[in-house]
Amino acid sequence: MKFLLMTLVTHQPDPVTGEKVDTATRLREVVDSAVLAEQLGYDGFAVGERHEHPFLSSAPPVVLSAIAARTTTLQLWTAVTTLSLLDPVRAFEDYSTLDNLSGGRLQLIIGKGNGTAQAELFSVTPDDQWDRNREGYELFRQLWESEDVTWEGSFRPRLEHAVALPRPLQPWIRIWHGSATSEESVDLAARYGDPLFSANVTNPVEPYAELIRHYRERWIDYGRDPADALVGAGTAGFYVTPKSQDAVDTWRPIHAARIEFARRTGLPVVFDTVEDFVERSSALIGSPEQVIDKVARYHEQFGHEVIHLGADRVGTSDKQHRESLELFQAEVAPALRATIPSRSLATLPCT
Repeated sequence: MKFLLMTLVTHQPDPVTGEKVDTATRLREVVDSAVLAEQLGYDGFAVGERHEHPFLSSAPPVVLSAIAARTTTLQLWTAVTTLSLLDPVRAFEDYSTLDNLSGGRLQLIIGKGNGTAQAELFSVTPDDQWDRNREGYELFRQLWESEDVTWEGSFRPRLEHAVALPRPLQPWIRIWHGSATSEESVDLAARYGDPLFSANVTNPVEPYAELIRHYRERWIDYGRDPADALVGAGTAGFYVTPKSQDAVDTWRPIHAARIEFARRTGLPVVFDTVEDFVERSSALIGSPEQVIDKVARYHEQFGHEVIHLGADRVGTSDKQHRESLELFQAEVAPALRATIPSRSLATLPCT
């Protein structure tokens, strides 16, 4: 199994101290977190894309380029690139440049994104967002793999023998399809032989497991070998301590702050108490043994080979956060890597 640290670059007061750093400091924290991830042996670092409060993640290729300059082996992921909002030509130029600067360490997770504010900024509607996502993906893929692209679609001007520069370092790039609840992303991934990355954050395991089963079914429907299907999944929270109760007690005010934010903004509250959150969500909060057991239980449902963990310290101190990351790598990651094999993420594309 492979392990990523992931951030949406939230910019809010600390749920315990109430402190809120300025924007420049928050962005530097993200880059420093990625450097630490490489030092501790994590496989990758993922930056999401959001275009609304309280996020500072509107420009993932810029943040990932800063990370590329300070790391050498860490894989650089997007989580997700919202192709429904972007001109795929411009997105190709940004990510091809990043691919070259990073020495070919780029991995993309794409998706339509969510949130009404970002849709309003880019004039995307619920009626066309899925078509924009599909069309953007198809053109992005062509631009990456071909130096001469003639193309016509519905949402941008046509291309006639277009050459998009710079050419990427990786002649083929793995593109994951991020999905929270929709079968559209799942179907698109299966159709093109791409991997699926389940959000696996808001709800208990069942709806995500159902989507992954659907992905595997559609994969077979398209005539593909079921052994070639590749799945990743997110987690709803992350904090590991030697004693499980210490982790739960530390997370209690963090959970309370999240519940308060959800109720204030009209988001659904699925797990009322921290105990319910730790038990029924995908959060990895507890002792190493508990975390290993939960990942194994989710793997029985998902068959996933990659997971992402929260990169941000949220309501913990710098010392607590680092100790949690170190403990995971010392005791959790080796056990999971030994029991849950994962293939190289630099393999050739599925056919």
